Amino acid sequence: MASRPDYYKILGVAKNASEEEIKKAYRKLARQYHPDRNPGDKRAEERFKEVSQAHDVLSDPEKRKQYDRGAGPFGFNMPGGFDPSSFGSGFGDILSNLFGGGAGGAGRGGSARGGARVARGRDLETEVSLSFDQAVDGAQVPLAVPTSQPCATCRGTGAKPGTSPRVCPVCNGRGVETESQGIFSMSQPCSNCGGAGTMIDDPCPTCGGSGAQRTMRRLRVNVPAGVREGSRIRLAGKGESGPRGGEPGDLYVVTHVAPSAVFKQVGDNLEVEVPLTIPEAIRGAVIEVPTLRGSKRLRVPRGTKHGTVQRLRGEGPPRMGGKTRGDIHYRFVIDVPESLSAEQSEAIDRLSQTMNGNPRARLFEQAGR
Repeated sequence: MASRPDYYKILGVAKNASEEEIKKAYRKLARQYHPDRNPGDKRAEERFKEVSQAHDVLSDPEKRKQYDRGAGPFGFNMPGGFDPSSFGSGFGDILSNLFGGGAGGAGRGGSARGGARVARGRDLETEVSLSFDQAVDGAQVPLAVPTSQPCATCRGTGAKPGTSPRVCPVCNGRGVETESQGIFSMSQPCSNCGGAGTMIDDPCPTCGGSGAQRTMRRLRVNVPAGVREGSRIRLAGKGESGPRGGEPGDLYVVTHVAPSAVFKQVGDNLEVEVPLTIPEAIRGAVIEVPTLRGSKRLRVPRGTKHGTVQRLRGEGPPRMGGKTRGDIHYRFVIDVPESLSAEQSEAIDRLSQTMNGNPRARLFEQAGR
C-alpha cells in the first residue's frame, strides 16, 4: 500500500502555515506546473496533480484537521474501504472529499447498491482566464483539470484483481445498523464496514482500496456570452468519479476576465470615458464613440459639463442566461491642455474678456459670507 503523502512538503509550507500562506504557495506552484504552461511534460503534470490534491486538503480547515490526525488518502486502515458518505453532512463530508467521495455524500445524489449508500463523486472547481472580448461574446476554451477516475487495475471496486468485496456480515450489505429505543429507532453507520456495506480483505495494490486513481482530464468548455469576473459555470457530471461506482460530482469553472483598455464593467453595463475639447464642450458637437460592435455617432449638447453622462441603451454586454443586453454609459471628460501656443493663449485671453461674472460668487452667497 502506498505511503501517506506529505501535503505540507508538497506545497513547501510549514505545518502551522496560515490559510493565506497555503493559498499563496498553491497559486505559485499551480502556475509553475500547469499543463498549459508545460505541454508534454509528464513530470510537471504529476506535480500539478500533487499540488492540487495537497491544496484541496490543506485549504479546508476540517479536512486539514483530519489529515493532521493521520487521516487521508492511503491513511484510513479500515476494512471494506471506508465509505464516508454514510455519516451525512458532517464528518462524512470531510472524509469523502479526501477519498473523492461526494461533497454532499449520498444525500446529494449518491446511489444505493445492495442497501448501502454509495458516495457521490467530489465536486471540483477550476479557474479559466478570458480576454474581455471572450467574456462578452462567449468562447470555447481548453481546460486541464486534475481529478480522479475509476482505478484501471481493480475497475473501481477497490479489491485486488481476482478478488471481490464481500458483503458485510454485520449489516448484511445495508451499511447501517439500527438500534431501537422504545418507540424510536436510530440508524448509524455500520461499526464493522464503516458504512460501505462491503468489506475488502485484499485491497487493490494500485489504489490502496479507494477504487480511484488521480489523473489529468482535458476538455473544452463553452463559456457563455456575458460572463464577468468571478462568474461560476457549473458542468454537471464533470467532477470526480464516485468511489465504487458512485455517480460523478460536478465541475465548477470560475472565470477571470482581463480588463479592457476602453470599457469598464459596472454591473450589467459598461462605462467609457470620452474626452472632449473645450470648444466641443462649450458649443456642442457630434462625435464618434466606440461600441462593442464598432462605433456610433453621439450628439454632445451645448454647455456640457465635466462628468456629464450619456447612455446608449442595449449597446452593452449580453446578460448571462438572458436575451437582453446592458447599456453603455459615456462619461464626458473635458480635455484641458497642459500647455498653450502663443496663438491659443491669445484666443483664451480674448474669450476671457467676453465672459462676464464670477462663477464662484454664488458659493460665498450660499455660505453667507
